Amino acid sequence: MIIGIPKEIKPAENRVGMTPAGVLELVKAGHTVFVQSNAGVGTDFYDEDYVKAGAKILPTIEEVYATAEMIIKVKEPIEPEYKLIKEDQLLFTYFHFASCEPLTKAMIEQKAVCLSYETVETPDRKLPLLIPMSEVAGRMATQEGAKYLERTFRGRGVLLGGVPGVPPARVLVIGGGIVGTQAAKMAAGLGADVTIMDLNIDRLRQLDDIMPANVDTLVPNEMIMREAVKNVDLIIGAVLIPGAKAPKLITRDMLPTMQQGTVLVDVAIDQGGCFETSKPTTHDEPTYIIDDVIHYTVANMPGAVPFTSTLALTNATLPYALQLANKGWKKACKENEALKLGLNVVQGDVVYRGVSDAFNLPYKPVEEVL
Repeated sequence: MIIGIPKEIKPAENRVGMTPAGVLELVKAGHTVFVQSNAGVGTDFYDEDYVKAGAKILPTIEEVYATAEMIIKVKEPIEPEYKLIKEDQLLFTYFHFASCEPLTKAMIEQKAVCLSYETVETPDRKLPLLIPMSEVAGRMATQEGAKYLERTFRGRGVLLGGVPGVPPARVLVIGGGIVGTQAAKMAAGLGADVTIMDLNIDRLRQLDDIMPANVDTLVPNEMIMREAVKNVDLIIGAVLIPGAKAPKLITRDMLPTMQQGTVLVDVAIDQGGCFETSKPTTHDEPTYIIDDVIHYTVANMPGAVPFTSTLALTNATLPYALQLANKGWKKACKENEALKLGLNVVQGDVVYRGVSDAFNLPYKPVEEVL
């Protein structure tokens, strides 16, 4: 198969779709890999590294899309890329369709085969291609939240771990999945007073067993949520419904009840955000303030640590990329249920229920396109 790796053009996105080591494995399996020139410079991977791995370098993004049968990326295509995508071309990347109607309709129009990292799901309900970036984003959420609590950024001026004689910051993590667990682990490690909320009591039991003593667990409801947000310094939104829009758990009317300089970090922003006042931002302008509450809502948080992120992502995606390249997308998806669940839009049809429901679009069962 002919595989293309374009340079990411989303603002401040420094990751690249595949490391040179990953490219080498694809080439060893008999595939031809074209990498756009300078695609990996943000991650400190250079054209010569890819050439040594057996890739061929193309100077422009247009040539990569025109040449490749399968595109391996990190982030969803943005508008300048829409018309570059060919009919029946396989795109293997994060899409987060349910949060972006224009992207969904563009991929329908281009009749591409869109296999989304975030909905590849194993029989035990794990999301193997989302987990590595969720781990990065969860840890970064605490790191960024701690930074924006500084008075320099109009935060509350609270040190996350406090000091002897001074209490630590209070951190509320909404969601006990991968993101929430990693965020809580980081906050607890820095000495904060942490509460994790989740509706799954079994998950809370697990977290209660493994987390240190400065982490409490809580089952949320509206009354508890409204009380909890009044007295915390940092709130991390870590809620995920695979392939669907995130629920709005912090509403607009809660903001005036919060302390001045409270920081909200919405890691669910890729799926529309779990705070009613969330809107996507970039690393260039990561925050905005509403009612003296700081919102950090960067839609590609792991892009700020591209070396770590690209290695972690390639570790996860490479086995699936090899299956797709070796067998073709149809056979690979027939034989691997996890990959089949990754199909979202195929040749003009929406085949993932969460996406069709988000925009009231016609739904076709994925079995019909296979």
